[in-house]
Amino acid sequence: MRHLPDSEPNAGKERGTAVLDVRGMIRASQQSTVAAVLGRRRGVLDVEVNPVAQSATVVFDPRRTSLAELRAWVIECGYHCAGQSVPSHICDPLDEPDPPPPRSAAGPPASAEYAPHPAPAERLRAPDEAMGHGGHAGMSMAPMAADMRNRFLVALLFSVPIVIWSPIGEDVFGWHAPVPFGLRQDVWALLLSLPVIFYSCTIFFEGAVRALRARTLDMMVLVAVAVGAGWLYSLIVTLTGGGDVFYEAATVLASFVLLGHWFEMRARGGANDAIRALLDLAPPKALVLRDGELVEVATAEVAVGDLLLVRPGTKIAADGVVEEGESEVDESTVTGESLPVHKAPGSTAVGATLNTNGTLRVRATKVGADTALAQIVKLVQEAQNSKAPGQRLADRAAFWLVFVALIGGALTLAVWLLATDRPFSSVMLFAITVVVITCPDALGLATPTAIMVGTGLGAKRGVLFKNAMALEAAAGIQTVVMDKTGTLTKGEPEVTEVITAPGRDEDEILRLIAAVERESEHPLAEAVARYAETHGTAVAQARHFESVPGHGATAVVEGHRVAVGNRRLIEREGLGLGALTGRREELGATGRTVVIAAIDGQAAALIGIADAPRETSAAAASELHALGVEVVMLTGDNQATAERIAQRLGIDTVIAEVLPGDKAATIAELQRGGRKVAMVGDGINDAPALAQADLGIAIGAGTDVAIETADLVLMRSDPLDVPTALRIGRGTLRKMRQNLGWAIGYNAIALPIAAGIFEPATGLVLRPEIAALSMSGSSIIVALNALALKRLRLPRPAPTGPAEGGVRGGK
Repeated sequence: MRHLPDSEPNAGKERGTAVLDVRGMIRASQQSTVAAVLGRRRGVLDVEVNPVAQSATVVFDPRRTSLAELRAWVIECGYHCAGQSVPSHICDPLDEPDPPPPRSAAGPPASAEYAPHPAPAERLRAPDEAMGHGGHAGMSMAPMAADMRNRFLVALLFSVPIVIWSPIGEDVFGWHAPVPFGLRQDVWALLLSLPVIFYSCTIFFEGAVRALRARTLDMMVLVAVAVGAGWLYSLIVTLTGGGDVFYEAATVLASFVLLGHWFEMRARGGANDAIRALLDLAPPKALVLRDGELVEVATAEVAVGDLLLVRPGTKIAADGVVEEGESEVDESTVTGESLPVHKAPGSTAVGATLNTNGTLRVRATKVGADTALAQIVKLVQEAQNSKAPGQRLADRAAFWLVFVALIGGALTLAVWLLATDRPFSSVMLFAITVVVITCPDALGLATPTAIMVGTGLGAKRGVLFKNAMALEAAAGIQTVVMDKTGTLTKGEPEVTEVITAPGRDEDEILRLIAAVERESEHPLAEAVARYAETHGTAVAQARHFESVPGHGATAVVEGHRVAVGNRRLIEREGLGLGALTGRREELGATGRTVVIAAIDGQAAALIGIADAPRETSAAAASELHALGVEVVMLTGDNQATAERIAQRLGIDTVIAEVLPGDKAATIAELQRGGRKVAMVGDGINDAPALAQADLGIAIGAGTDVAIETADLVLMRSDPLDVPTALRIGRGTLRKMRQNLGWAIGYNAIALPIAAGIFEPATGLVLRPEIAALSMSGSSIIVALNALALKRLRLPRPAPTGPAEGGVRGGK
């Protein structure tokens, strides 16, 4: 298990962050139990629980507590915990020994349905199992859903005959058959209710005990009170000689609640699709060269320094560096990049990516929870578990809503008994209905489900939100400021024009120039050589090569003396530009760097070089305009260069000649105009501006400092992912507001109906069974509405073709 230092300064206080597997939460409101138990423990600084992901992000002081203790405390409060959540097949290098099961009056630490995984040593001995030391965050909810289904079916099986032989069966269905075995009707109903109460409903009673022991209230308390009060009242009546009972109300109520649980789990399970897909990326086994022998080992056993043999069609097991071989590697699963990336000796390799056509030998540099995949999973988990401001308020409201439900039920019972002559059994139904229908489960699910889907949707596109605050901030952005070099442009020089002197053959000139430039290591020379290669120029051999620092280079190519460099080189050679003088001034005025070539003492060609825009930069600006967002380019380059790039990409505003230290001040100036500003950057000098902005967006290929400072990371380094992030933010916030509106409105309308306020005037009443169905339906609606976010229209990258700047005679 890992102790990860918090990225934010903490006044010298050491902090660790862990995402714990906390399976067993049936309802959203049960998160308060885990939060309450962990939050009161020594050394725990913050707890954020996600009932949809079945995990909890815990910030703690490693000097005062450990992950082993955190895990024990989770188990002690009655939930399953396999340790820290890490991807399947991944071993956490800082894993701690399993803690002994805590002594608890609540019974065994985990129920049979949610039994812990085997200990790490046991799992490493089982080659066919997932090799991991931690839990699997985002695991399928299928086992829990299956358990809920079984409990529902048992409740349904016994509730049907209870209803048939109840007064409802006689009045509604006309069933008048005698009670079997000559028993009284209430005794027969009591016997049939026992499997429902002592099997199907045990999760409610156990959950209520957990919550009360944690000194909190949740939905399990409400259901346990409603079902338990109705059944116990009926039991007392039966044991004291008979009378009006409502076993059918208690058992049908339990059946509908269980049915709602089952459907809700199936619905909200879809929110985990993205994280489950990430967890399944790591290969289960790897081929390792040890002592000259090829050995197949579990991925969890791969160590730093191992040499991995990666054959075509197989996945790379760990992060590393290529030592031998060349191949194309599909990194789309981790970075979102659609095109395969060429790998050669010295190239970095990312674990869980697919080697396509060549054999590679990769030296492992990062394994287990240190790999890029594990860090991405952890980042997504922490984002999914984080709370938006609206959800923090909703969580507090959910606690008090449970309290209101219990008090409301008692008040309803008292008012009806004191103010009317209704029989106690009838009044009891009103009180139970109030308790059931006021369940805050929909309120608890309102934003976690939307955040789960939104962050998962982003992860599939390589857009990693660090927290829910970033999602909300993305929704409100009005101005996007983009750094030019490395963000809008590739950050490398590219030939934009080749202009030859009158009467000169361009192909022949380019062939001679390229021969000289291939001998040079200067970035501009590499750009010229690359341009010649992409245009199929024949290769010539240069002799007597001489590099002139700060000027250029000279050489002899096929008997011709060729000089390639800047104006100072041409002046050093004692040459003039002749007919090319005017064209050079034109190129310089547009911000291009001009390389001059002379052959045999005469100016032969001008080569315009500029920082090439990324292929998707113009599309990104267009998509941002479609969202009503202003696009600003921020750069330290001269105004002419910046204006040329901006005009080409359709950017609204240019702020040029800005010193690195002034970028944050520029962002602050834009914010003072009352606009919400996002900053997109990739370098160390962008970090202050990223921190200043309302939303800091780091290009994934940028520096670690920029990525740490940002709220959002674009793994593909693609500007088109900026509007993608804003669309996801807006869509997620819209779903969060819809869900919160529905959950609050539902309770506001349902509570007075359940209390029977409208019954004297209109006859409108709700039975507990209908209230349970309504309550569960509300939660299902919230989950399905969040899942509809998956249909959000996102920008699609255009097919990648030749770089625009690489075309001869470009703008």
